Amino acid sequence: MSGLLAIDVGTQSARAIIFDRHGEILARRQVHIEPYFSRQPGWAEQHADVYWDAVGQACRGLWETEDPASISGMSLTTQRATMLCIGADNRPLAPAIVWMDKRQVNGMAPVGGLWGLAFRALGLRSTIASFQAEAPANWLLKNAPEIWAKTEKYVLLSGYLGFQLTGEWLDSSASQVGYLPFDYKQQCWSADSDWKWQALPGIRRAQLTDLVSPGQPMGRLQAEAARHLGLPQGLPVIAAAADKACEVLGAGCVEPGQACLSFGTTATINTCVPRYVEVEKFIPPFPAALPQAYNTEVQIYRGFWMVSWFKRQFADREQRIADERGISAESLFDELLEQVPAGSMGLMLQPYWSPGVREPGPEAKGAIIGFGDVHTRAHIYRAILEGLAYGLREGAEKIEGRSAKLHTLRVAGGGSQSDGAMQLTADIFGMAAQRPHLYETSALGAAINTAVGQGLYADYPSAVAAMTRIGEVFEPQPDAVEIYDRLYRCVYRKMYARLQPLYREIQNITGYPA
Repeated sequence: MSGLLAIDVGTQSARAIIFDRHGEILARRQVHIEPYFSRQPGWAEQHADVYWDAVGQACRGLWETEDPASISGMSLTTQRATMLCIGADNRPLAPAIVWMDKRQVNGMAPVGGLWGLAFRALGLRSTIASFQAEAPANWLLKNAPEIWAKTEKYVLLSGYLGFQLTGEWLDSSASQVGYLPFDYKQQCWSADSDWKWQALPGIRRAQLTDLVSPGQPMGRLQAEAARHLGLPQGLPVIAAAADKACEVLGAGCVEPGQACLSFGTTATINTCVPRYVEVEKFIPPFPAALPQAYNTEVQIYRGFWMVSWFKRQFADREQRIADERGISAESLFDELLEQVPAGSMGLMLQPYWSPGVREPGPEAKGAIIGFGDVHTRAHIYRAILEGLAYGLREGAEKIEGRSAKLHTLRVAGGGSQSDGAMQLTADIFGMAAQRPHLYETSALGAAINTAVGQGLYADYPSAVAAMTRIGEVFEPQPDAVEIYDRLYRCVYRKMYARLQPLYREIQNITGYPA
């Protein structure tokens, strides 16, 4: 039986997974990696070889039980917006700047000409200035000119790993999520007249990879990579997409009314639409893993990272018990949820643990209101998950305002393994929350790209029908739905507008966030 190999390089691990043509996992290996190291406060970097070595280790682990000759094709999906500078010898000039990096640059010349006039008229000058300040390429141009001057290729992690696989500087058009001169509407590099070239003055077209659509050939596995991975030389490598886009496809969400919630480090709600739709004005949709389609993504930047934050700050007891039992502390957290009723007895959390761009804006902060003497850390934990679900429901309403009414809710990502999180999500949305038949939806989406690219299925609808299905379903509980709906409408939806002036005062007084 031939297998489809998907390599999924996330923030905390690299996974190599073999799927059959029915979307079932035949074998899986995972290698954990350090998400980043910091040479300066706010920096987040990682050596490129850490990723490549982890990919090799994960793949070679598969062949302890599987036959590498059985693999018919492979694909790659990675974390988004992690950037590398590559020198003339095709080696990295410096560590990768990971997507969580917080460095910014000031003093970039504003976009001028007709674009500048248009941005001023539309009230977007601060948004464009924020884009310029947060772009790693601009920071490198100003603060590491010796590196930038030697940069022959400026690529995403997906482009670097793709080169390692094939020896070709190609990347998927559906992986281009970041501060790049990319035209999201046409899903290609921006035209010479586009404002992004002014906003990113150091980037040259020659520094960027060529792009191919998801499901199209990227090349074949070169000899050195074949030895590193333990695979046959010449194996077809098929373009997939960025991890969130693959997750949407792997969850089977290919119609506008189907929403995919991702309970990952960054929590998101996504739909897949056939036309370009800006859910928030002037914030583009991202390319989907479905060719020439778009993901209407709304994200909560720190998302289920907040569970890790709670674990570090409040879960010493669970960690001790977990260590004694040889299990993860997170597996005990559902017991905390069960101790607290829906609504957390009035404890409400706004999950803006990191600032945003527009709504929330750069002044945004997290908030917890409604404390009383009855509240415990169990209430705080439930309030965190409820706050994330409220934020995603707000994102769903924005999507519905610009696209179709949602009728399906599928939940993927690490947090979806919690039954308690699934149930409160169903209750807050007032909709059944469906868990896909397997957890590895991002890798499955990449495998679907491979299956269609290799002609195992004639098109994406038939591949999705054959390779995705629903696992457990959590139905909304009417009493909880009523409580959550009132709290959402009467409290949560009003919190940001009421607190925003105070956030600005905090920023003015303390200088944080900068």
